[in-house]
This record gives sequence, C-alpha cells and structure tokens, in this order.
Amino acid sequence: MSATLALHDGRAGNARQALALARALDAEAGECLLLPHAPWRWLAPRALPGAAGAFGSGFDAQAARPPQLAIGCGRQAALATRLLRARGSKAVQVLDPRIDTRHWDLVVAPQHDGLRGGNVIPMLGSLNPIDDLWLAQARRDAPQIAVLPAPHTLLLVGAPSKHVALCDSDFESLLRQLAQRARDEHGSFSAVASRRTPARWREMLAKLPADVPGIRWRDARDGDNPYAGLLAHAQRIVCTPDSVNMLSEAAATLAPVFVWSAGIASGRLRVFLDALRASGRVRDLDTALAPFAAEPLRETARVADEVRRRLSDAGLQVRNSGQ
Repeated sequence: MSATLALHDGRAGNARQALALARALDAEAGECLLLPHAPWRWLAPRALPGAAGAFGSGFDAQAARPPQLAIGCGRQAALATRLLRARGSKAVQVLDPRIDTRHWDLVVAPQHDGLRGGNVIPMLGSLNPIDDLWLAQARRDAPQIAVLPAPHTLLLVGAPSKHVALCDSDFESLLRQLAQRARDEHGSFSAVASRRTPARWREMLAKLPADVPGIRWRDARDGDNPYAGLLAHAQRIVCTPDSVNMLSEAAATLAPVFVWSAGIASGRLRVFLDALRASGRVRDLDTALAPFAAEPLRETARVADEVRRRLSDAGLQVRNSGQ
C-alpha cells in the first residue's frame, strides 16, 4: 500500500485536485476510485452507523492497511478520508466538506468559499498538476502545435451557467473577433471545448473559417483532446468566465490570460474572478490583447508546502515528491 493515497469519486475535477496535491507531496502516491453504495452517495460525508461499508471492496482493502496520509476531494472522498483517519491516517480534505472541519486534520478550500478555521488552508482557485515540468512534457508530446503561426491564441470554452448568463450570439461574436484577430496578425487561433460546452457552441467551433490556422476540438469526433499541448504552446489564452478549474489551469501556464465577460459573473464565482483579476495574473478581454508579464499561479506547490509543514509540526514526515 502507498504511504500517500488520493481518493476521489471519478469526477474529473475531483480526481485532478486530489491527485495533484497527493503527487506534489509524494511522487509515488496511490489512487483509490470510490464507488459509493446507497445511501452513502447521498449521506456523505456524514459518518453514520454502517458507513464503514460505504465504498466496497476496493476501499476496504485500503482501510485494512491505511496509508499514512489520505487526501480526498469531493463529498464522497470526505467520508472516505474520515474513515481512514479513524484508522490512524492523517486526513486532508480538498474543498469545503460542508460540515465541521474538525473531522479532518487539514481542509484545503478555495478562498471564494469563505471557509475559515485553524485547520483550513485557503487557496486561490483550484489545484492542478501544471508546473514547468508538466508544460515541458506537454510541449514534447505535441510538437505539431509548435508549428502553428505565431502569435497563437487559445480559447478555452466552458458553458453558460446560473452564475454566468452567456448567450449564443455573444459567443459567436467572440469567435469572429478572435478569428479575425488571428487573420490580421497572420497568426493562429485554436479553441477547445469542455465536457460542459453546449452542442450549439461546439458546432460554432466547427464552422470557424478554414483559412485561419489552428486546432478546433469539440469532442471525441475530432480525435484525442489536445488540451495539454495547446495550454503549453499558446502565446495567449482567452477563457470563458464560468469555470474555476479552467481559469486556474490557464493561470498556471506562462501565457498571458484574458477573461471574456468576467463582469457578468455572480455569486462566489464573481468573488473568485475579482480576486484573480486583482492579483494581476489575468486581465479582462479587450481588442488589444496586448501581452503582459505575470507570475504563473501555482497554488498546488504552495499548498503542498503548507500541508507538509503543518503535518510535520503534528509529527508526520511527508515523503518529498522530488519535483
């Protein structure tokens, strides 16, 4: 069994954050996919009678020989890390568990959630694995992107949500603006959709002018997802304003990042966007798209250092990742 274990429910955002932190602390960290039984998929992270059998044989094997450090992300993982803590593991929960944080040794939560406490480590945005080594590997894995004409503009496409009322006509105008900018600069324009992107927006990507060089990826119909290579090679990145994870990953690169329609966001998403813009790492999208220098947002490394320090103070020496 691994000394450090990342636990998640298989959702991409939860898996990425748990694994990013676990492997920043321990390059040999293991992974456990949780398969919750009813009623625990609804009751987690509450540890009511019978919770020990919530996740089936895969988790039971981990619990029989608990890791030194359990790192979970998401509601299901919050229950799993509680159960492992009761068996002697140190437990770190990523994202607000929505119950008292005393059930974990540490809780890592986005600043915009407003969670406070002596064992809470706040972060700007979300955790991800993107650092200089990750970017270098992504560039090596996608040499075909390097030959696209510069400047290469990348658009990361999310979706309308209750916190950002993005409309189809405005998105179509954005695509026209960026395509024309690439044409005027004799550069290139790529765009990549996310799992949440609506079908009508995907089809707009497919209709971008063929005379503008670039990669337009809607889904598996267009082959393997080029997301990592595009992030690593882009000279500038434009993001829709709807995803904390997407914006955090763009901000972890070396490219200047511009946010489209950030001003219409509401709720906690608006709090995050305001903090990110105030940091100087991203700017509102304008017609100039002028390059600017900014320090990459690397919260995973900072949070890992803080977790290591606090757990060391509590008597647990966390294996160094070597990165």
